[in-house]
Amino acid sequence: MHKPKILLLLVLVCLDQTTALPAGAASHGDRLQAISQYIAAGWDSLTRSTSRCDSVIDPKRKEPSVLYLPADYAVPAAIPKMQTQCGVAVRSLPFVIHGPGKVTHSISPPGLLFLENQYVVPGGRFNEMYGWDSYFIVLGLLRDHRLALAKGMVRNFFFEIDHYGAVLNANRTYYLTRSQPPFLSSMVMAIYQAEKSDGRSGEAWLGEAYPYVHKDYQMWTRSPHLAGDTGLSRYYDFGEGPAPESLEGEPGYYRKVAAYFLAHPQQANGYISGDGRGAPAVAPGTPRFEVQVCDAQQTPGSGCDPVCSVQLAADYFKGDRAMRESGFDPSFRFGPYGAATHHYAPVGLNSLLYRTERDMEEISILRGHKREASHWRQLADQRAARMRELLWNATQGMFFDYDLRRGRRSDYPYATTFYPLWAGLATQEEAKAVAKNLPRFEQPGGLAMSTRETGVQWDYPYGWAPIQLLAVEGLRRYGYDAEANRISYEFLSTVLDNFQRDGTIREKYNVVTRSSEIQVTAGYAANVVGFGWTNGVFLELLSRLSGKPAEHLREARTVH
Repeated sequence: MHKPKILLLLVLVCLDQTTALPAGAASHGDRLQAISQYIAAGWDSLTRSTSRCDSVIDPKRKEPSVLYLPADYAVPAAIPKMQTQCGVAVRSLPFVIHGPGKVTHSISPPGLLFLENQYVVPGGRFNEMYGWDSYFIVLGLLRDHRLALAKGMVRNFFFEIDHYGAVLNANRTYYLTRSQPPFLSSMVMAIYQAEKSDGRSGEAWLGEAYPYVHKDYQMWTRSPHLAGDTGLSRYYDFGEGPAPESLEGEPGYYRKVAAYFLAHPQQANGYISGDGRGAPAVAPGTPRFEVQVCDAQQTPGSGCDPVCSVQLAADYFKGDRAMRESGFDPSFRFGPYGAATHHYAPVGLNSLLYRTERDMEEISILRGHKREASHWRQLADQRAARMRELLWNATQGMFFDYDLRRGRRSDYPYATTFYPLWAGLATQEEAKAVAKNLPRFEQPGGLAMSTRETGVQWDYPYGWAPIQLLAVEGLRRYGYDAEANRISYEFLSTVLDNFQRDGTIREKYNVVTRSSEIQVTAGYAANVVGFGWTNGVFLELLSRLSGKPAEHLREARTVH
């Protein structure tokens, strides 16, 4: 009798500046006061400047980081002093960057990209200024009356467009090939409203911001960010091969992906290539994996015969990088581990671009430019029509991403179905249908990202602060205040209860168990403390909470 054979995959190949309060610190007195004090102090502990030693450190990489200045930029007066005090190498980028897509390869050694103003980082391993994180951080700063810091952050994005070609994923050299979800116009309008509340006209600010928002919008609405001939947009990273931050910061991630596709060949879609022993690497640094056939009763490494060497294919890495530009890294929404992200027209991205078009219409009206306003409104109406045609499923009452290769909507329920409500493009009937689907996502601790448990962090059972806020604001826009208050309370109380336990605020939460304890099977394992966008969303949700949910939140004294 022959022994059964099995396939074994064998591989050949945190910094935290936010101080936790003592557990139970908020068990006496008003716990809202305690967490508000934590957030207020957090803005200072999470504030960075590229002239400070703690800003240059990169927890995701092993080698010492370098500070890079734009190639055409004079050395600021504070930099030589910082260079001496911190022992940091300072260099200029090897070339001038005039627009997006001009950098397609990694710059060595990697380093921090200079920014003119102070900025708030998310925390932990994320020790740089991020694109979409910053929108929610800016909202929190404005709630805490930190207008100057918030405005300086938005001006940093203008600096990135001028000197690094686009609003970047974050200000590290290995992020020069991609952006993040476009919230720039929303940040601009948030600053404008704050200035109006302070008695300023805000007109000069809108005039300053308009050309930068326009440039950012142009990147998303021309090739290669166009989603085929749909009239919609997609995520796309200009780089090739493995994401540099993943190779060291997420050990074993690509091995797990390769193992999944070997075990599920029907889902591989050409994402695995082999025999890779003699084949050239997809890109520098691409890991190779050995596949062996072993006796099931033997320990790995004994009684095994080598079969082949494999590597992940170029198209997989294109999708992986695009997934990271989307900010949802990883989920299975665009195929396993987001491998097909660049082959989809996403609901979320196109809702954000609709919001940009409407914001630019409003800015044009406020500046007295009626013709420009009409143009932006036309673009918004066209996008809404295409989204309604391609992304709306009237039978299920939800918006779904559009699969470009198959020419049809996805069937993967995802919490970005609430984005069109936040952006204001949904009809009243569509909003009603989406609101009826709340039970598909709503859990004791708020909204889960999806209905499918895949083991990765941007799927069930995890909930993230930004999505709670966008969904709540979308529901409020269409008159569903009771539902918005309920979801706000569920998430706020989850954050509060966990804050009482360990004195911290986290990046994400298990909204089924209402806990900050997570168990992800791939990607970085930590639930990062800080945390920039959770802090901002907490203040924003709290400011709009009313009625009995607000009373219950304030009165609760202990964790149940």
